[in-house]
Amino acid sequence: MSEQLSTLDLMASAALVHEPTPSAQRIREVISQLRATPIAHDVDEEAAEYLAKELEVRFGILMLIGSVLKERDYEPWLDGARSAIDPYYWTRYRQLLIAKKYPNSVATTLDSVTDRILGLLENPAKEGPWDRRGMVVGHVQSGKTANYTGLICKAADAGYKLIVVIAGVHNNLRNQTQLRIDEGFVGRDSARLLSRRDDLFVGVGRFDRTRRPVTFTNSFKDFNKAMATGIGIAIQNLNEPAVLVIKKNSNALRNLTEWLKEHSLRGGTNTIDAPMLLVDDEADNASINTRYGSGEVTKINGQIRDLLKIFDRSCYIGYTATPFANIFIDPDTDDDMLGADLFPRNFIVSLDPPSNYVGPTQVFINEPQAYIRCIDDNEDILPLKHTKELSLQALPPSLTQAIRTFVIGRAIRLARGQAGQHCSMLVNASRFLNVQRQLRNEIHDEIRSIQASVR
Repeated sequence: MSEQLSTLDLMASAALVHEPTPSAQRIREVISQLRATPIAHDVDEEAAEYLAKELEVRFGILMLIGSVLKERDYEPWLDGARSAIDPYYWTRYRQLLIAKKYPNSVATTLDSVTDRILGLLENPAKEGPWDRRGMVVGHVQSGKTANYTGLICKAADAGYKLIVVIAGVHNNLRNQTQLRIDEGFVGRDSARLLSRRDDLFVGVGRFDRTRRPVTFTNSFKDFNKAMATGIGIAIQNLNEPAVLVIKKNSNALRNLTEWLKEHSLRGGTNTIDAPMLLVDDEADNASINTRYGSGEVTKINGQIRDLLKIFDRSCYIGYTATPFANIFIDPDTDDDMLGADLFPRNFIVSLDPPSNYVGPTQVFINEPQAYIRCIDDNEDILPLKHTKELSLQALPPSLTQAIRTFVIGRAIRLARGQAGQHCSMLVNASRFLNVQRQLRNEIHDEIRSIQASVR
């Protein structure tokens, strides 16, 4: 996409942002008006029509607000507190969503949904001890990270001092989540926070950088006691909120809890007087106590509960696409040492996916003929039933065709200016690692052959 066309895209999106579902004619009217300005006068008819179709798709995507289960006696607080809240972090994040070409209706619904979730947390200005537990259920790959990033921004605006994100059991998942939090909340590349160069501002930092959250982790390193101690200030004394993105690992959780106890406990007490929000990503994985003996807990479950217990005021919210294990936690489980278990006793929010979401319902129930192709040429090469000793000597013709189709599809997207947008192909044809490795090598050879032929 040319620079002028990109500028026209941004201008047209901004002009239409307050119109929920602009018609095709309205979109073309706005584009035509903007093409008359000097900044976009070189955009030709063909490019303008391409942009109009892009905007039709973008503004045609809808997302509903979802549903909520909540305790009957909870008293809402957000509407009454809203006048005192400066939505600084949320405003930056919404600007980022629009710049990333989120459909306006989706951004608007995300605003409403995160308001709803924030309102189900506790008011961080409320005095005295409090503890809330909840869960957000969303579809696989349907925007849960965008949702909790928005929630983090709003929680920081409302007054939460410490926000901890527990992001998966593997380093690569934690690192990816840190990058998303850097982009959507921190505003700087956390791996190089000591640098003063302006080009290290990322995401929301390119819109406004007058306030800067504190981060104790970065995109290369998990929580580290020495690095955190170097900041040299107790959590409750920070002027801006602090965020940590840690791996769901017993060492990381123990180090964080020990460091907090060493540096932030109130004098003469065993607790920290600062409102804390803990976001548990993939809350059904490793967070559940799977030990059945009385008084027994798994390490990670116990450490999450210990972390929550050292705060006088804390909220725990688990995000997951598979909530079954969380729902079946015993709601009456309590422990003098560790506190209550992670049952979502206060609320459960169910997120609706955007209208362009493609998941199991669309693929296997609504439109299987549009997505599913039956494969019948694999049995001689890669049988459906096989052992880990299988020796793979070639690819089934259908897989070769699928690879070539993907390459052509990617080339078309590149020609359409979509080089920076996600595009991937997953091949999962065996449950055995050895067979998958052979398959990877055969696919690599096929791609190398295509590249050589093209050259």
